[in-house]
Amino acid sequence: MTKYDKIIDLVGVIMAEQVSRVEVEIFGEYYTLKGDLSPEEMLLLAQYVNRKMAQLAGRNSQLSRTQTAVLAALNIAEELQKLQEEHDILVKMLEPEKKHKKTHE
Repeated sequence: MTKYDKIIDLVGVIMAEQVSRVEVEIFGEYYTLKGDLSPEEMLLLAQYVNRKMAQLAGRNSQLSRTQTAVLAALNIAEELQKLQEEHDILVKMLEPEKKHKKTHE
């Protein structure tokens, strides 16, 4: 085994250790989530989705589970899009400052 094989093995072990697993409940259904986030972070995300679905179901009891999930996904996507737009605006606002500082250094 070469030193490179040992490094690859070590990286594989480290990457394998980074995968978290957590059981969550979303809108009455149980899911096993696996990912790079901590179990606490995954639980917070699941609670957020559950809260969004519950809000939608509370406003319209005629929605099916699938409709509720799709509407929740669309609402969350809209929130993300707005945040991305705000982020882009802030980045553009800061760019002139960076250029100005570089020209005066």
